[in-house]
Amino acid sequence: MSALQLNGATSGSVTLTPPAVAGTNTLTLPAKTGNIITSADTGTVTQTMLSTNVAGNGPAFIVYQSSVQNLTSSTFIVVQYQTKENDTLTAFNNTASTATLNGLSVPAYAFMPNIAGYYQISGAVYVNVAVSASSAIIGSIGKNGSEYKRGTALNYAGNGICSALVYLNGTTDYVQFYVYQTYGTPQTTAGQSLTWFGGSLVRSA
Repeated sequence: MSALQLNGATSGSVTLTPPAVAGTNTLTLPAKTGNIITSADTGTVTQTMLSTNVAGNGPAFIVYQSSVQNLTSSTFIVVQYQTKENDTLTAFNNTASTATLNGLSVPAYAFMPNIAGYYQISGAVYVNVAVSASSAIIGSIGKNGSEYKRGTALNYAGNGICSALVYLNGTTDYVQFYVYQTYGTPQTTAGQSLTWFGGSLVRSA
C-alpha cells in the first residue's frame, strides 16, 4: 500500500506511511477529541496523561542550610534552608517571608508544588552541641504548619532526621522540616552536608 496524504484546508499536508515490512498493523484512534503526540514534541505530555505508577518529570528539590540558625530548647522550630541545589518547579521558598511561586502563596522555607501527588520527602538537621545521654535531637516533617511525621529521637547524636511519603494536593498543601532539641539552652545548627531537605514526586494523584 502506498502512503496516504491528507491535505490541509488551505495549505500543508500530513503523510501516513505504512512500515516497509510484511504483516498487518492496526492503528486505533480513541473516541476522544485531542492532539496526537509524537516523539518530537516537547512539554506536551502532562502528568495526568501518564499511566499509573509513572512519575515522569515531576517536581523535585534539594536545599541546604548555608547560615547558622539559633534553636530554642524544647520547641519545634522550622529549619531555615537558605540555599537551593535544585528546584525543578521553583516550588521551594528559600526566604524568611511568604512568597508567590507558580501562583501559590508559599510560606517561608516551605515546599509547595502545584502538581498533586505523593511525594517522598526527607530531611536532616545537625545541631552543633556536645552530645548527652539525657538529651535528644528530633527531626520531623511538618505539613501545613503542623507536625506530620516524626523521626526517631536520637541521644548521643547531633543529627535529627526524618523521611516519609506525603500527599500534597497541588493547591494548598506544603511541607517544612522541623527540629526539636532538649538540651535546655539555645543551640545552633551547622553543616551544609548535614542540614538539608529534599523531595520528589513519586506518583501523581
